[in-house]
Amino acid sequence: MSDITVKTGSWSDFADAASEIRMTVFVEEQGVDASEELDGKDPDAVQFLARDGGDPVGTARLRFPEPDVGKAERVAVRESARSDGVGAALMRAVEDAAHENGADVIVLHAQTRVEGFYRKLGYETVGEEFEEAGIPHVEMRKPLEG
Repeated sequence: MSDITVKTGSWSDFADAASEIRMTVFVEEQGVDASEELDGKDPDAVQFLARDGGDPVGTARLRFPEPDVGKAERVAVRESARSDGVGAALMRAVEDAAHENGADVIVLHAQTRVEGFYRKLGYETVGEEFEEAGIPHVEMRKPLEG
């Protein structure tokens, strides 16, 4: 049984662990350019770090492109923890934080290969497929309950 916890904080709280997870997942596994991955927007975002026991296994960030819209970004889970509920726990924490900060909808750009994962969490695909960092994505959104 996994002991998954998700903490919310700032970039300065989680930069080392979050960067390491994102570099492994996005740059090493998926071939995203490191300069594209580290886009300078982290200090202005709410950061999330998932741990299994004490080990950092996942990360995400939340930004607010509009006051009532939360945008989940940089959701990354270590390969070894991908079937342990880490992604769902991260997304619950992101949704809760977005709601607490006044958002009534959450949006994200999902890689098409994980579209089904987000759909299971209640997200709906809007619009056509597009490319981001050389990877096919779709925009997805989910209303947040009041």
